[in-house]
This record gives sequence, C-alpha cells and structure tokens, in this order.
Amino acid sequence: MSATADTLTKAGIAEALRRDTALSHIASLAIVDAIIEHMRAALGNGESVKIAGFGTFLLRDKNERIGRNPKTGVEVPIAQRRVTTFRASGMLKDKVAGNQLSSGSL
Repeated sequence: MSATADTLTKAGIAEALRRDTALSHIASLAIVDAIIEHMRAALGNGESVKIAGFGTFLLRDKNERIGRNPKTGVEVPIAQRRVTTFRASGMLKDKVAGNQLSSGSL
C-alpha cells in the first residue's frame, strides 16, 4: 500500500517537525523514531499510552474463540491474543467531526 496525499506518514511528521523548528531532517526523524519506539516499548510492557488531546492506545486481551473461514465455511479455533486498540479523545473526535474546539487545539 503506498502513501497518498490523504495519509500522514512518519516521514511527514518528521518533515512538519523540521519546518516548525530549527532541527535538521535527520534530527527530526530521530525524534519521531524515538517517540514511536518509546510508545512501542510501553505497549510491549503492558502499559497504555495516553496522548492528551489525541487519544489513548490500550491493550485488550481477547479470549480464544471459534471462527469460520468465509471462503470454505470450515470452523477454526482463533487463539487467545492481546491486541492494541485506540480510543480517540473528545478533542480529536470534535476536530474530525468539524466542530469548533472549546479550548486548546490539535
């Protein structure tokens, strides 16, 4: 899947950081990489990641269950697993819906 004009990528975040600060492209990318790695490590350690005004990445344990192959109809067990979910903040939901924010901004 290729990035489009409607997709914000890690490189795009680093470029925006570079434009808004006096940092170099390499330094901006290093900061973005460090933040993502810190979030990845926290989630890997079982911690939630909350970013005020944006949302919360939560871990959820899903029990084993029986699923069905939609092509063949054969029932197969789906193993117990841990998944990451995202819950958007009220501010993000308002911004996406096009509502005016009462305080702060994204």
